[in-house]
Amino acid sequence: MQLQVMNSPFSQEQAELLNKLLPTLTESQKIWLSGYLAANQTAAASPVVGETQAQATVETNVEPISKEVTILFGSQTGNSQSLANSTGKTLKDKGFEVTVSSMSEFKPNNLKKVKNLLIIASTHGEGEPPDNAISFHEFLHGRRAPKLEDLRFSVLALGDSSYEFFCQTGKEFDQKLEELGGTRLFNRVDCDLDFDEPAAEWVEGVLAGLSDVQQTQGSVVAESTVTTQVAESAYSRTNPFKAEVLDNLNLNGRGSNKETRHLEISLEGSGLTYQPGDSLGIYPENDPVLVDLLLEEMNWNAEEIVTVNKQGDVSPLKEALQSHFEITVLTKPLLEQASKLSANEDLNKLLEDGETLKAYINGRDLLDLVRDFGPWGVSAQEFISILRKMPARLYSIASSLEANPEEVHLTIGAVRYETHGRERNGVCSILCSERLQPGDTLPIYIQNNQNFKLPQNPETPIIMVGPGTGVAPFRSFMQEREETGAEGKSWMFFGDQHFVTDFLYQTEWQKWIKDGVLTRMDVAFSRDQEEKVYVQHRMQEHSKELFEWLQEGAVVYICGDEKHMAHDVHQTLIEIIEKEGGLSRENAESYLADMQQNKRYQRDVY
Repeated sequence: MQLQVMNSPFSQEQAELLNKLLPTLTESQKIWLSGYLAANQTAAASPVVGETQAQATVETNVEPISKEVTILFGSQTGNSQSLANSTGKTLKDKGFEVTVSSMSEFKPNNLKKVKNLLIIASTHGEGEPPDNAISFHEFLHGRRAPKLEDLRFSVLALGDSSYEFFCQTGKEFDQKLEELGGTRLFNRVDCDLDFDEPAAEWVEGVLAGLSDVQQTQGSVVAESTVTTQVAESAYSRTNPFKAEVLDNLNLNGRGSNKETRHLEISLEGSGLTYQPGDSLGIYPENDPVLVDLLLEEMNWNAEEIVTVNKQGDVSPLKEALQSHFEITVLTKPLLEQASKLSANEDLNKLLEDGETLKAYINGRDLLDLVRDFGPWGVSAQEFISILRKMPARLYSIASSLEANPEEVHLTIGAVRYETHGRERNGVCSILCSERLQPGDTLPIYIQNNQNFKLPQNPETPIIMVGPGTGVAPFRSFMQEREETGAEGKSWMFFGDQHFVTDFLYQTEWQKWIKDGVLTRMDVAFSRDQEEKVYVQHRMQEHSKELFEWLQEGAVVYICGDEKHMAHDVHQTLIEIIEKEGGLSRENAESYLADMQQNKRYQRDVY
């Protein structure tokens, strides 16, 4: 840590002496020195102070704040983990001793020893902690949580304001740490999908909080430049790569109720790499038909030049609405801002009733809002300033880089439905199914996900449960295992509606079975018989063998819909463990929780 002469009262010679001395001092020497200087300062102000009083000043000097910082993250898709790692690097560069850990790998009993704690946590599902934060969250909210009067902390909460329980997990951590006696280094920051700027401000605030404390102890802390992105490639979430689409196929057969696209995308020239279990982020464009309807409804000029971000970038209005802003999802914060721009009192009344507001938001978009609550006596620039940036869509990668150098494959189900008197389309899925052609480009980035990874030991058995598009990461897993020659047993559970039209990647699975890459596969086609059959039913049918695999140390992976499928599969696993293991329900739940803690139960759910 170098002392800058231009920013200090020391001469060049004094600064050089201090810079030689400071790095050699131990913590106890620094404590003594700070007390000694404080004592001398007091003595100078009061000439009557004797040796005894000066010594008392040294002995009663406040214990300095530790330079050790613990960063714990709770992450489902990898954003919190990425932010934790980049925050750790920033703090290390400023001379702090930093430990970065997943909440699931942190021993809760060590919490009492931590002096400076930073929590970075996303919220999952309906206000729930992400999988790797569950055990720590339960500990902190349980009877065994210790008093933390000596703890200084700060929380960065990640979420999506279109959900009712926005940033709930971060809020709960923040509140509980305060209840246990902790003191905030910096107030909690709640981030929406576009989290880069607020996250950077939080890191600056945390640094200032830590630095203020350090400076009161006589330490020198330099100014910092905070970044929240650390990547090997030049391309990232904030600087996406424009990747060429190589192929775009419909995986479903004629007559299917579904349309599932298989995309093959080139990574050539990007420097981007990935591992099985990672995701690909895509920044899509809104449907131009919807944009035109919005422009017509508001009587806006499509060619009007508007500013699209804080950096001052400009764009024609139509392009801005198509590429830069989210127009298909309503959120409570958006409606609150919109109420300030509308003369319609009905919008204010809607905001006063939480349940009615929730019902209104569900399934409606910006076109509904402007039609329902006009007139809008504002300019296009004023109106778009309240809109969220276009968020990226994350898709589980369906390929292995080893098997497909400089390529990435995706499996995307087209989303179409009707509600509130209009047909609705998924923004990215319908772009891919209806408008995206080979040769077109997509802005993309890689989202690393360390919470969904193949076992390090290639001989470890794996059990994969992935109906529908949940099949994607398991295609990646099997390609990787084929390339690396992994010899561990593997078992795939796949389900969809009809065998004839909806068996995604059927020939590939059959080849892997034939070649011995895949040990066994069980399928459930729900609508091929009168009674619906799902993947969890197939698991129940083979409960004895499945439990034997668990006892042998198999890792279980689930990918797909969280609310229904993943929930049902979770309950089925508990039932199988209870039945085949001869355990009580409580012990069966503990068995599965231990698997999760030991990374033997991993979920990529949405």
